[in-house]
Amino acid sequence: MDAVLLVVAAVWGAVTGLLIPRAAYRFAVEPEEPWRTACPAGHPLAGPVRGWLGPPRCAPCAEPGAPATPAAETPVRSEEAAAGPSATATAPEADLSPTAAATAPQATPSPTAATPEAAPDVGQEAAPDTAREVAPRPTAATPDVGREAAPDTAREAAPRPTAAPALHPTTSTPATIPTPATAPVYAPRLLAPVVTAVVCVALAAATGARPELAAWLALTPVAVLLAVVDRRVHRLPDPLTLPLAAAAVLLLGGAALLPGAAGSWTSGLLGGLALGGFYFLLFLINPNGMGFGDVKLALALGVALGWYGWAVLFVGGFAGFLFGAAYGLGLVLLRGAGRKTGIPFGPFMITGALAGLLLGALAA
Repeated sequence: MDAVLLVVAAVWGAVTGLLIPRAAYRFAVEPEEPWRTACPAGHPLAGPVRGWLGPPRCAPCAEPGAPATPAAETPVRSEEAAAGPSATATAPEADLSPTAAATAPQATPSPTAATPEAAPDVGQEAAPDTAREVAPRPTAATPDVGREAAPDTAREAAPRPTAAPALHPTTSTPATIPTPATAPVYAPRLLAPVVTAVVCVALAAATGARPELAAWLALTPVAVLLAVVDRRVHRLPDPLTLPLAAAAVLLLGGAALLPGAAGSWTSGLLGGLALGGFYFLLFLINPNGMGFGDVKLALALGVALGWYGWAVLFVGGFAGFLFGAAYGLGLVLLRGAGRKTGIPFGPFMITGALAGLLLGALAA
C-alpha cells in the first residue's frame, strides 16, 4: 500500500509539474504589466483554460523547418539575399564568364578574359587559331567585355533577370524558419516537474494514507508555481496566493470530517491568522523589506502548519526566516550584496513550511 501511494504521489507531482513552466512564464511579469498571452516570438498561447495549461514550448515555434530545396533549383545564399534582386539575377552569368572558366584545369584561354583596363595578354595572342575560332567574338558595342564573352549556349542556359523574384531576399529559407532546437522555451522545463514530484513523494512518505495527504498533494503544485514566479520577478500574484489560502481552508476542512485525520481544522484556522498577522506586522514596520504578497502567502502556510499544532507552526515559520537569512548571508559573502539587496522571500517561506509539515506529519 505504501509503495502504491508513493508511486501515485510521484506521478501526480510529475504531471502537475509539467504544467508549471507555462503558467510561471505567464505570471512572471512586472506589477504594472498584464499577464503574458503570447510566446517570446509573438504567437498566441493556445490550450485549455485560455492557454494557461499546456507544454512549455510554443507549438508554432516548434514546427519543423520548410522542406529542403530541390536539387534542380539553386538555393538562396545569405550573401545573395543581402545583395538584393539585381545581384542574385546576375550571379549565374558571372559563374559562366570566361574569367571563371579560365581557372578550371586545361581550360582554353579566351581573348576576351581581360578587362578594358588590363594590358593585352601575350599568351592569349599566341593561342592557336582553332581555339580562337571556337570562342565567340565579343560585341564591340558592349563595354562589359567579360560578360558578353560568355558562350551563346551558356547565355541561353543562364536564368533571365525575370527570374529574380524567385531569388528575392524575402523568400523564406530553411535557416530563417524556427526549428524545435531554436524554439522559445519557458524555463525551467525539468526543474519544476522534478521538484514537484520529489515534494509530493516526501509528503506521501511522511503523511501516509491519512485524509490530509490529499490536501498536501493538491496544494503542492501551486506552492511550487509561486516559488518559481517569486524567484523570477520577486512577486507573488494575488490569483495564486488568495486561492491557495482558500483551498487550504476548504481541503483541510473536508479532511477533518474523515476518519483517520491527524490534525485539527480549528488550530489550522488560528495558525493562518497568527502567521498572517505576524507577517502583516512586519510589513507595517518595514514595507520595503516585506512585500504584501508575503503576507497573503503566510495565510495559506499558517493554515497548513497550524493543522498539526502550534509547535509545528513555530518551527515552519522560523525555518523560513532561517533559510532566507542563510541565503542572504551567502549573497553577501559570495557576491558582495548589501543590506538593501532584495531577495525573493516566498521560496524560503514555502521551504520552511515544507520542513514543518514533514516534521508534523512524522510526529502525528
